[in-house]
Amino acid sequence: MSEDARSYTNVKWRVYRRIRTDLIAKLGAVIVVFSIAMAAFSIVDDFLLSELVIETLLHDPYELNPNNRLAEPSLAHPFGTDEQGRDILARVIYGTRTSIIVGVGSVLFAAIIGVSLGIVTAYYGGLVDNVGMRAMDVLLAFPAILLAIALLASLGRGFTSIIIALGVAYVPSFARVTRSKALSVKSDEYVTAAEVMGYPTRDVLVDEILPNCFTPIIVQGTFTLAVAIIAEAGLSFLGLGVNPPTPTWGIMLSGAQQYITTAWWYSLFPGLAIMVTVLGFNLLGDSIRDALDPQSGGEERRL
Repeated sequence: MSEDARSYTNVKWRVYRRIRTDLIAKLGAVIVVFSIAMAAFSIVDDFLLSELVIETLLHDPYELNPNNRLAEPSLAHPFGTDEQGRDILARVIYGTRTSIIVGVGSVLFAAIIGVSLGIVTAYYGGLVDNVGMRAMDVLLAFPAILLAIALLASLGRGFTSIIIALGVAYVPSFARVTRSKALSVKSDEYVTAAEVMGYPTRDVLVDEILPNCFTPIIVQGTFTLAVAIIAEAGLSFLGLGVNPPTPTWGIMLSGAQQYITTAWWYSLFPGLAIMVTVLGFNLLGDSIRDALDPQSGGEERRL
């Protein structure tokens, strides 16, 4: 086992120290934790408690009230209401669920396939490497959002469809990052020793090579999650995301575009939710990269 693999158990402590000593990392971590907490709250409240908590504290995010349409922000509706009289704050909170589920789901889908492909192509090389990487080049030839739109056209709308569509679009980035790291790892002495000792190929790939690829995979996953949140909002804005009336930030922005000059709050708060959430994941991803890559010089940066 390499030194990198043996020291991987200390990765969480390096990341923890980074977050503890860096204000930017703290900010990113707080935003990410808050977003995940809001997503978890909306899942529990919606599916287990039938919106009991959100109705008690705010308003039902699905309740229509034509008599209170496009109401300005007030104590009763801190973020105002939309064109159907629904409370925007409640819908922004519930919209966090969609963004986090789609983001995490698509990243996991892309990571599982991309990492597996990257390790296998790097280890075997030759024809396997050429075929695998040329397939990734074909996918990279299409902008991720356009590839996702094309896949959604055949898969239809819904959580599962959008997770698969975005996951396929992000597979090449994980495959290339993993392959690059695996190429430098597979020639190390501990991998050669495992092969000489007769370890099965699966054990060599999973136990010897994969642990040494975790650092770039984790960093790539954090940044890809932020991109996936933007992509989900864009697809929902175009009407290709999850099915209404499920609250999503993209659908809210789509409905707000015709009221942007008369009801500024309608587009402002969903847009801010996207911006702050993506900023949090980017800040955290940047800090994790600095903590896991001493050569980046990130350990010297403190605020």
